[in-house]
Amino acid sequence: MKKIQQEAFKVIGITVRTTNENGQAGTDIVALWNKFMAEGIVDKIPNKIDTTVYSIYTEYESDHTKPYTTMLGCKVSTIKEVPQGMRAIEFKGGNYIKFIAKGDLTQGVVFNKWTKIWEMDLDRRYTADFEVYGEKAQNPTDAEVAIFIAIK
Repeated sequence: MKKIQQEAFKVIGITVRTTNENGQAGTDIVALWNKFMAEGIVDKIPNKIDTTVYSIYTEYESDHTKPYTTMLGCKVSTIKEVPQGMRAIEFKGGNYIKFIAKGDLTQGVVFNKWTKIWEMDLDRRYTADFEVYGEKAQNPTDAEVAIFIAIK
């Protein structure tokens, strides 16, 4: 766990509105990932800075127990060109705490880290939290995913 100052950034990708209630996010986010991979969304995102995938949690209704939007996409240099069926979101920077989830993605290592985060007494902003699937996440059985939580 490490405090950082995150710069503002723009992302284009696909979204789903979901909730953690009754395990709904587990179903919705898996379906979003399946669509993202099956349809080759990374290749369809214009003006991307690189192919790092961001899983962003934003538009929180309240806290992690209420509905929110999940976006899978890539950082882009501009949001002037947004393909049909995708969304563009601009995120403000701010104070974040960085966590690392290490292990087998197919065994729920990221979800397990989130479960621990939800139990922590963090002064969260509930603006935009995100996971970064970069080079270290390429091997799904031995991955490293950074998780950034917006704090006050």
